[in-house]
Amino acid sequence: MRYSRGRWVFAFLIIVFCHAASALAQTTNPALSPTNIFAPVSTPADSIFGLSRFVLAVTAAIFTVVFAGLLYAVVKFRRRSNDDGREPPQVYGSNQVELAWTVIPILIVVALFLAAARVIATVQNATPPQNAVEVTVIGHQYWWEYRYPKLHIVTANELHVPVSDPEHPTPTFLKLLSADTDHSFWVPRLAGKTDLIPGHPNSMWIDPREPGLYLGQCAQYCGTQHAKMLLRVYVDSPEQFDRWVQDQRQPAHLDAAVSKGRHILETTACINCHTVAGTVANGRFGPDLTHLMSRDTIASGVIRNTTEDLRVWIRNPDVVKPGCLMPSMGLSDQDVDAVTAYLETLQ
Repeated sequence: MRYSRGRWVFAFLIIVFCHAASALAQTTNPALSPTNIFAPVSTPADSIFGLSRFVLAVTAAIFTVVFAGLLYAVVKFRRRSNDDGREPPQVYGSNQVELAWTVIPILIVVALFLAAARVIATVQNATPPQNAVEVTVIGHQYWWEYRYPKLHIVTANELHVPVSDPEHPTPTFLKLLSADTDHSFWVPRLAGKTDLIPGHPNSMWIDPREPGLYLGQCAQYCGTQHAKMLLRVYVDSPEQFDRWVQDQRQPAHLDAAVSKGRHILETTACINCHTVAGTVANGRFGPDLTHLMSRDTIASGVIRNTTEDLRVWIRNPDVVKPGCLMPSMGLSDQDVDAVTAYLETLQ
């Protein structure tokens, strides 16, 4: 059975529509896409989502009009068996047509510009209230450092913030710095992508309305392990956040039963990069280890924080993250076990 060209075009459109609807259904489901922009839970992300819907609506209207015109031309002026070979009447020098294709695009661009400018100004010009949580985010190759200056807390890779009740907002304002090269902080469900540029402090804020774990990614290529510089933001209830703050303020747990592992850590180059509060280890190049075991992951979210994975990471970090800046100390199996046992006491 032979189909005309118009029927093939119609069938193609049906297939494209079905695929687009399926993709949209998967994208808008937070359970299927934990980093999707179509399920915002924070005011900045809401603003971006609203802008994206407006832009999609405008571009969809443009696509519909243009494609309908093309489809009309294809059907109206298709070759017929009784054609005499002459072209249809041509239009030359139409002021109305020229004005239409000049003025309408200008109006569309102006409308999109004003909508985008309004969202940018609303997000960037927000003033932090007195009860706002302040965090300094420092991007490193290839991990994240979080400093809470008012709470006197330093941690790494897993950002904890309180949930923000719309009736009593508790936003979190982030100051973004880079220790080496360009990075980018992006947790799609909480806010837009914001770059961390050496020597140029940036800022952003979030006010998540729902507790839970929100995932993100460094969205600016920063080196060989850019893809493994992951983001994990834990939005806690007020009680959970207060408990986490109290736990993080406690000094490191020093257990005499694991003194061998502590001695090994303090007599190797580990102390040049890492800090363990209450010990001689006070390095700043690597993550603070004072409460290492309070984190669910290590290596910036790449592997779980389990005994076996921790042992692999200590023995040879390059196996997990090729090209990372943490060197292998060349420890024996017994020493690796001792250091692992010591680190597991740092709750």
